Amino acid sequence: MSRKKFGFLCSFLLLGLEVMAQQPDPPGQVEAGEKPVHEAYLFAHMTHQDYGRLYYSVSLDGLHWKALNDGERIFEEYQGHPDIVKGPDDRYYIAGNTSDSSPVINIWVSEDLIAWTKHAEYTPDLKATPGYAEALQRIGAPKLFYDEASSQFVMTWHTPHLEGTPEDAERYWASQRTLYVLSKDLKTFEGPPKMLFDWDFGTIDVIIRKVEDTYFAILKDETYPTLYWPTGKTIRIARSGSLLGPYSLPSDPISPNFREAPTLIPSPNGKAWYMYYEQYPGVSYGLSISDNLNGPWYQASGYTFHSTWD
Repeated sequence: MSRKKFGFLCSFLLLGLEVMAQQPDPPGQVEAGEKPVHEAYLFAHMTHQDYGRLYYSVSLDGLHWKALNDGERIFEEYQGHPDIVKGPDDRYYIAGNTSDSSPVINIWVSEDLIAWTKHAEYTPDLKATPGYAEALQRIGAPKLFYDEASSQFVMTWHTPHLEGTPEDAERYWASQRTLYVLSKDLKTFEGPPKMLFDWDFGTIDVIIRKVEDTYFAILKDETYPTLYWPTGKTIRIARSGSLLGPYSLPSDPISPNFREAPTLIPSPNGKAWYMYYEQYPGVSYGLSISDNLNGPWYQASGYTFHSTWD
């Protein structure tokens, strides 16, 4: 190869490396001199080494996170998949359970997000759920949402109706359905649990958010991915004009396959949405971004093994 051609090739390779190393700033960040709409973020999460327990990280931009409490547990008694909600009394609430096989949902309350005290326990009568008498006594990832329009909390979780078998372990997960119960105070609960969605496929890890007049149910499609069900094990979004639905069929996936536990935040300038989701079990979190909850979404960060990208 001539010296001229070699020099050109080296310049091209170096330019390519620089392009790969310099990632574009994601949308939603505050421009110099602007005041952020959202100034800081608290992430309640778990870790790979201590799955299902409560940890905090904080961020000023919704992208770069610093662990609090020297990386130690925030509250020793909490177990679950944390999702904190602020109630009408300006106190914070969180739901959890000690394991999927435990029949009890524990609800905790805090004035300051640091000191948590037991607020209530709730044992759902799963066999009383209309149209779901075959439900197994298992409860996964209870989560809370406070609906200001109706002045009530909705608590969701997932429950299966089929045991797994050595030949088909996945049928247990595909049989998960999202149930809910309503409460004014998270001490008394209205009626038996009910199914949140009309459609007949597995869903877990549902969180509900309201933006303007639309309710968004952000969920994990728990059917195993195949050529004929490519949306399996991804994060998807369903929509409704009412808290309890009916909800639309879920959107196209906004995450790769084999992701769960979605967490949604508005960007610092309020013009984009950041959706975090877990690369399970507790390995890492990925991030997808959109300027509209109706999409389109793109993956800005994930389990790539490049620290500047993750």
